[in-house]
Amino acid sequence: MERTAEIGASVVIKGDVTAHEDIVISGRVEGTVSVESFSVTVRPGANLKADIEARTVIVGGHVSGTLSAAECIELQRTAQVEGEIVAAVLRLDDGAVFNGKAQTTKAKGASKLQLAS
Repeated sequence: MERTAEIGASVVIKGDVTAHEDIVISGRVEGTVSVESFSVTVRPGANLKADIEARTVIVGGHVSGTLSAAECIELQRTAQVEGEIVAAVLRLDDGAVFNGKAQTTKAKGASKLQLAS
């Protein structure tokens, strides 16, 4: 059974978030989010000043920091990201805003930079 933790829209966390399950963030986080073998989803309206390390990262809200994923980082059309991105695959939807540095790394397959339509 897969579990998912949720940080609700009214929740503010200052510090480190570590988990061994997928996390969905709708609130505010200042610090770090580490779920190395799982996924992090930042919903529209969420605001993070945090470094994120996960298997996959999906961003629909605002993130300022370093995003690192073993597999894929996806910036949805509502995403606003400032900082550094490191992942095997980077997907940017039309309308996503990214200011910073991006680096693709080798994973199980070939490295890819993809622009979503």
